[in-house]
Amino acid sequence: MKHLLPLLLLLPLLRTSAIAQNKSLDIIKTNTGEISGFTNPSGDVHIYKGIPFAAPPLGDLRWKEPQPVQPWQGVKKCTEFAASPMQGKPDEFGVYTREFLIPYEPISEDCLYLNVWTGAKSSVEKRPVLVYIYGGGFVSGGAGVPIYDGEAMAKKGIIFITINYRVGIFGFFAHPELTKESPHHASGNYGLMDQLAALKWVRQNIVAFGGDPDKVTIAGQSAGSMSVNCLVASPLGKGLFNGAIAESGASFIAPRGYGSLADAEAAGAKLATTLGAVSIADLRNKPAAQLAGKGQSRPVVDGYVLPQSIADIFAAHKQNDVPVLTGWNEDDAFVGPPKNAADYKKMIEDQYKDEATEVLKLYPGNTDAEAAVSQTRLNRDQIFGMQNYTWANVQSETAKSKIYVYRFTRRLPATPAFEKYGAFHTGEVAYAYDNLKFLNRPWEPVDQQLATTMSAYWANFVKTGNPNGKGLPQWPAYTADKNSIMMLGEKPAAKPLPDKAALDFMVKKASK
Repeated sequence: MKHLLPLLLLLPLLRTSAIAQNKSLDIIKTNTGEISGFTNPSGDVHIYKGIPFAAPPLGDLRWKEPQPVQPWQGVKKCTEFAASPMQGKPDEFGVYTREFLIPYEPISEDCLYLNVWTGAKSSVEKRPVLVYIYGGGFVSGGAGVPIYDGEAMAKKGIIFITINYRVGIFGFFAHPELTKESPHHASGNYGLMDQLAALKWVRQNIVAFGGDPDKVTIAGQSAGSMSVNCLVASPLGKGLFNGAIAESGASFIAPRGYGSLADAEAAGAKLATTLGAVSIADLRNKPAAQLAGKGQSRPVVDGYVLPQSIADIFAAHKQNDVPVLTGWNEDDAFVGPPKNAADYKKMIEDQYKDEATEVLKLYPGNTDAEAAVSQTRLNRDQIFGMQNYTWANVQSETAKSKIYVYRFTRRLPATPAFEKYGAFHTGEVAYAYDNLKFLNRPWEPVDQQLATTMSAYWANFVKTGNPNGKGLPQWPAYTADKNSIMMLGEKPAAKPLPDKAALDFMVKKASK
């Protein structure tokens, strides 16, 4: 009995410790207060929507680095998406129906909130984390878009997070006065700083949701992919993530590279004059609706978030060296009605002059149908292909971490009005995150299988930094000499990059 006494005295402490470690996720204690969420109908995923990660960027905080959240008392109910960032009305256009767009309302400057889906049963599980950054050309978008839902990925053993960041003039406005008032002597990258603030919140709080702060992957598509590219390049991203997924977007080569702070400041000063503002105070006093849609809407080489251009940062090996999964879509393009063969040939001759013959070999247009395909592929390669291709080559040749490259080729099944769009820009997102159920399409069994395969690749990459896993076609890491990529279509398979010669030409031409 004498020997048992210390153990008996210790049992209450052990029981208390166990309760603390395995406490229910019904109420989560964050670093600024307690929150509650809800569970999905099957009861295996906890969901928390509208969690503040920074103070509302209103009034004097417009065009300032995100500031800390003020702590609150009691339990904050986090069951609804917060407002989408300030932007224009989300009207459908082209192939982009409601499933690709933010809710009609609310839309507000008070937008710095994030959302969490977790299947963890306790706070001790240490599940890997994916933080998703939306696209929208840096002028639109939000975390409440249906195809960004995180439940399906949470069921695959990862914690899925979507974040808001400021867009348009509110996220990317530079001005000499803003640079002067900044402790970092920089302006113009507030949207990127929002993303960094969200990642810091994740690092500080994700353990409470059953997550591992040392196993965080950032992911994004289009402008979200460009954001991922910026965060991988930025010294401010160090230690905040250990993997990156970049779908259709990077900024290595002009004209997709980013301008200088001086040029952005000059454009900002000119806009202020146009708006009748003599100071930043005047601009901060203007209603948000008067500013939406105006001015700078992309990142800036500001000397702080981006000390140099993306290309120069990677060339100096100063990027965050993490495993990357990247690629682009077969019909990743923004083109109007195609020109006929004769007009297409003339356009190429006018634009490329002495090199026109070579371009027409790589992007032929002997018939109207062939010319239409080539116009899509030329536009695709100029905007997206050569950027992500360059990232693949730079990483494989100079970085320690591996890079895996894909081409999404599945032409989404569609009604006649949408058939022409094929494997369009953003079309892969619902497959990658197993969210076909949110799109009103005549899905076929092959689509369901492709979504299962792609989402497994994506989840595996988040877990291990490698997309491969049991039962999946082998996806080799990309190397510049073998240039093997995963073709994600009806029958996923690794193949040599089919248009390497065209991409090499475009990269060389753009780099002159």
